[in-house]
Amino acid sequence: MRESLNISGHEIKAGENKTIDLPVSELYTHTSINMPVHVLHSKKDGPILFVSAAIHGDEINGVEIIRRLLKMKALNKLRGTLIAIPIVNVFGFLNHSRYSPDRRDLNRFFPGNESGSLTSWLAYLFMEEIVSKCTHGIDIHTGSNHRINLPQIRAYLDDPETERMAMTFGTPVILDADILEGSLRQAVKERNVPILVYESGEVLRFDEAAIKLGVRGVLSVMRAIGMLPKVRRKTDIQPVISDSSTWVRAPSSGIIKTKIKLGDRVSENSRIGIITDPFGERESEIISTASGIVIGSLKLPLVHRGDALFHVARFGSTKAAVDSVTAFRQEFEPEV
Repeated sequence: MRESLNISGHEIKAGENKTIDLPVSELYTHTSINMPVHVLHSKKDGPILFVSAAIHGDEINGVEIIRRLLKMKALNKLRGTLIAIPIVNVFGFLNHSRYSPDRRDLNRFFPGNESGSLTSWLAYLFMEEIVSKCTHGIDIHTGSNHRINLPQIRAYLDDPETERMAMTFGTPVILDADILEGSLRQAVKERNVPILVYESGEVLRFDEAAIKLGVRGVLSVMRAIGMLPKVRRKTDIQPVISDSSTWVRAPSSGIIKTKIKLGDRVSENSRIGIITDPFGERESEIISTASGIVIGSLKLPLVHRGDALFHVARFGSTKAAVDSVTAFRQEFEPEV
């Protein structure tokens, strides 16, 4: 029989599924604020995986991914432990905001500080009560600030276990991405815990294709690391790795006119749109600064000079990336 797991004084016995409220803080109305955590602690030994979402409170795709994940019958055969945290930044979630009440970005304050700001305390609490118990992690995000992301994994691929998880997840694109200072990914990596960041969709919207792929991706990783029995899964999506990317920025202020979509192929120095003033008297060409695939784009057509418009990932074989994106669309967006 496995030992019990203890999170913030809550005992979860082997074989037990339990939802606990992790105390975070209080409002000035005397109302307590808790972080909801659901734990499936199998009787059988295995990895301990955390799956988290809404570190940015307006990035809600992951909340639905985790909800659907917890309803999957496959979890009846779980080995090890699944710790699901659908809403990390409870304050931001309640306010439909990316930030904490102190206007700080939680994903720049890890590993946090017990005696720091509210945001720093929340980061510290998550690291001490969740990450410290785990052997693996998956953190779910979306695009921000009127931007939308193609389904992609961001990971540190120099670590073999992380690379194995990334390739198994099944997104069309994997970014061997730099690690941002103060991010959860950096703090978890420094504790030698392999972690993936799944990016897809946009803030305050459910993206059905992204959600379906996300649920399947988490289950695939769980099978790969020995938490669930392996099954044969037919898919034509072959993840393609990009080791660099760049943002194409607005050459002037105005209104965007473009036909470029997520997943489209672009060539360096090609015209991918124009920016015009409200009268159509002045136009500026938007020129791609790289060849590759568009993995993120601005949805708001109103821009200032220098705004990030299109996120272009570079690949050794752009054709392979195009094929992978096409397979994703055919499998998850059959109506397109």
